[in-house]
Order: sequence, then structure tokens, then C-alpha cells
Amino acid sequence: MVARTRRLAASSLATILVAASALAARADDAPPPAIVVNGEATVQATPDRAFVSVSVESRDRNPGEAQRKTATAMAAVRKKLAQTDVKDDQIRTIAYDLQLEFDYDKGHQVPRGYVARDLIEVRLDDVTQVGTVIDAAVGAGATSIGGVRFDLKERTALEREALRRAVADGRARAEAAAAGAGVSVASILRIEEQRVFSPPPGPMPMMMRAATAEAAPPTEIDAGEIELRASVTLTAGLK
Repeated sequence: MVARTRRLAASSLATILVAASALAARADDAPPPAIVVNGEATVQATPDRAFVSVSVESRDRNPGEAQRKTATAMAAVRKKLAQTDVKDDQIRTIAYDLQLEFDYDKGHQVPRGYVARDLIEVRLDDVTQVGTVIDAAVGAGATSIGGVRFDLKERTALEREALRRAVADGRARAEAAAAGAGVSVASILRIEEQRVFSPPPGPMPMMMRAATAEAAPPTEIDAGEIELRASVTLTAGLK
């Protein structure tokens, strides 16, 4: 009986020791106190690059003739652009299409003729030339100016600067929150970038000027500023 009592006592003691060890292990594995904050930043910059969309379209009952007219008109536009110091590598074709247009008569399609369109984009590394290029293209026979889009040559560097400032903002917020709780930031445990898609501003729609005998004033285009934004989620350990 005494031996059995001793065995039970030893077993109970072993169970207590195992439980205590498990609690200690869980205590050691417990994550340190931390705070999660968001950081944001915006960088503004003046555009130093522009893109102008220029198109030509022609119509004819013969598809080949519609194409020929469009090719002739676009050749005149490109020649005029060259006179404004636009190089060949600054021009790229965005779209070209040839379509048969229809009219409707009593619910039936009636072929009207073919329309051929040629759309190009002109890259300008001097934004002050935008108005000059628009006027040159229209004067040479462009039938549409699709718009103007501004961008930055050093966009990547400025995006990283915005990210750096966002992280600094997040750290400052974490330190302020920790101070309010009577503790301090020990280290930065995790930084997650919240991707903020900042596409180049879309093209500004342009309106064609009707041809008049009287010379129109030069087109003026204002570039304004571009904003690049960054956002992060920052986890800071506390002490």
C-alpha cells in the first residue's frame, strides 16, 4: 500500500513538472508586444516628359484608296513633325485599322464605304514643345488629337523616395503611439508595402480647331504637377 502511494505521488509530481515545463515553453514562445501602424507619403514633381496622340483617318468606297489617302496624310504629318525636331525614335504607332462602315435602311445594313485610321504617339522630352507639336500636326492634316499625357523621366527614383518617406512616417506613428502607452519602440519587425498604383496621368482630351481663314493663336498646354504616393504597413516591437 505504501509503495503504491509512493508511485502515485511520483506520477503526480512528474505530471506537474511536465505541465510547468509546457507553460514555460509557451511563455518563451510568446511573441513580444508589438504595434501595427500605417505610413503614407506623397511626392510631387513637375512633369519633364509628354506624350501626344495624333491620328489621321480617310474614307473611300475602295479600301485600297482609303488606305492610300491615310498613308499620304500621315506622311505629311510626320514630315511636319520632323521640322519641329521630332526624331523617328520619338514616334510609335499605337493603332491602325481599316473598317467597312454601314448605314441602316429599314433595318438593313447598307455599306457606306471604308475608313482607314492611323494613330501614332509622339514622345517629347521637352514639355514646352507640346503646343508646337499639336499645331504642327493639325496644320499638316491630322484629323484628331487624342490627348496629351505627362510623365516623369525619373519616375522610379521618385517612387522609391515616396516609399522611403512612407516608412519614416510609419516609424514616427509607431513611436508616437508607443509613447502614449508609456513604452517605446525596440525594433521594426515587419514592413509591408501596400502597392499604390500611380499610373501616369491619362491623356487630356483635346478638341480640334475648325479651319478658318484667320490664323489661330498657338496652342498652350500646362503640365501642372504629378503626385506619386506610397503606403506601408509597419509592425514595431515594443519594450
